[in-house]
Amino acid sequence: MQHYHYIFTGTGLSSMMTVYEMVVSGNFKDKSILLIDQNAKKTNDRTWCFWNQKNTFENIISKSWNMALYADSDAERVLDLSPYQYKMIKGLDFYTLILETILKESNIHFIQQKVIDFEELGNHCVVKTETQSFTCNQVFNSIFNPEIVKNQSKYPLLQQHFIGWFVKSKTTVFNPNQATFMDFSIEQKGNTRFMYVLPFSETEALVEYTLFSKELLETAEYEMAIQNYLQKLGITEYEIVEKEYGNIPMTSYPFWKHNSKNIINIGSAGGWTKASTGYTFKNTIKKSKALVEFLSTENDFRKFHKKDKFWFYDLLFLDVLNRNNALGSNVFSALFQKGNPTLIFKFLDEETTFTEDLQVIWKCPKWLFMKALFRRIF
Repeated sequence: MQHYHYIFTGTGLSSMMTVYEMVVSGNFKDKSILLIDQNAKKTNDRTWCFWNQKNTFENIISKSWNMALYADSDAERVLDLSPYQYKMIKGLDFYTLILETILKESNIHFIQQKVIDFEELGNHCVVKTETQSFTCNQVFNSIFNPEIVKNQSKYPLLQQHFIGWFVKSKTTVFNPNQATFMDFSIEQKGNTRFMYVLPFSETEALVEYTLFSKELLETAEYEMAIQNYLQKLGITEYEIVEKEYGNIPMTSYPFWKHNSKNIINIGSAGGWTKASTGYTFKNTIKKSKALVEFLSTENDFRKFHKKDKFWFYDLLFLDVLNRNNALGSNVFSALFQKGNPTLIFKFLDEETTFTEDLQVIWKCPKWLFMKALFRRIF
């Protein structure tokens, strides 16, 4: 069996970002690295959005917005995002950039196969595909196993699930300078449901129907909701250019407890998705940088994760939505209709002080969160 220093099972965002950070650091040229995935990453299978003040991957940003609309059934508010911008990256542009960068390195290899198993055997690991087996010093696993979370009840699991249409309207209706961040004015039907709109021009936009809930819907229900929303916007003639589907786990389950000395779970498999929002891209950039810095001084993956206050905030938020899913719009409206957008985004980026945390938290419906806190304590 061929041996490598590091093997990455799955080549999604977290694996690519971690290997990219290894290359950028210049400290891993003497380490052999193998990436294994059955997907060649040559299609535009998703988009990532994030808010940022910095020029992160600026050469592949497909669109950015300085303003965002928040709406519910009672009111609308246009949010000035300054000093942030809301940015979008297409999956294929990201894959192309990262693969072109990392595969120039002679010590990094990629094979297109399906991983079926991996395990730690003493001081080394074995990774098996459908046709081959490899050994390595350490494994970075990004293959998410939902059963780990489903087979327990201590930590709630919600799903951020959505279908989006990239539409081209025959009439000018969209404001290309303003994204619709969350529009809760649609019927909630006992869940947390909102529309999300990213305009690219006056006639083109991604229009997405999104839920934070336990159960998925039939495809027809998502698409009917999009059709109804387009009619509400006054769009009667349009072309569907492309469709997007997604399902992101939202949980504060402690995935890091499954890490061993030589196997670490990363990405959604490692709890890198921001549990309260489902946002992944910026969190992954931070985590991958931290992991590569960790590797410069440590080699025991059990020491990597450290639980912080933001993990607990997310846990309480998910406890609230898990028990009161129909009240999600109330929570978000309490934040966004009157709160400071810059402070809220800083809080969601996990960059606030405790005093700033309180400024955000006290805008939330207090009785819901006090009940959640009481249950967690007792």
